[in-house]
Amino acid sequence: MSPRIDRTAVFKLQPGLVTALSNLGEAAAQIIEAPLVHLLHLRISQLNGCAFCQHMHAAEARQDGEQQQRLDVLAAWQETTFFSARERAALRWAEALTLLASQPVSDAVYSELAAQFSQQEIVNLSAVIVTMNAWNRIAAGFQFQPQLTSD
Repeated sequence: MSPRIDRTAVFKLQPGLVTALSNLGEAAAQIIEAPLVHLLHLRISQLNGCAFCQHMHAAEARQDGEQQQRLDVLAAWQETTFFSARERAALRWAEALTLLASQPVSDAVYSELAAQFSQQEIVNLSAVIVTMNAWNRIAAGFQFQPQLTSD
């Protein structure tokens, strides 16, 4: 599989895309702890089937100290005790917003979130989620390819 449009070309053709998404993502991530942002980026990318973003965000999470065991089971996070109540609420919120087309966001999901996060954190979590979903649509839509690295 090869890119439909080269990544560099996409960003040259619309430089505002990188600026807007980067600025929103960075501003929102300043309010939310970095390990959680990494988990959200990776889980959303899993849901959207974006190999480029999964590769990049798993590497970033490991580089920032995330345990490989947690990354290994992130797709089945509900089946493990590896994640805190706060992380679980955020992951459930990310899944609900990412899969919005298939079902509405329930009051129960929001109540769980509100029990763990302030309103400011909820707004910023949502911005992290929106931004990652946008990046996934660009990367997956244009078939950006991850690069294998040697260990």
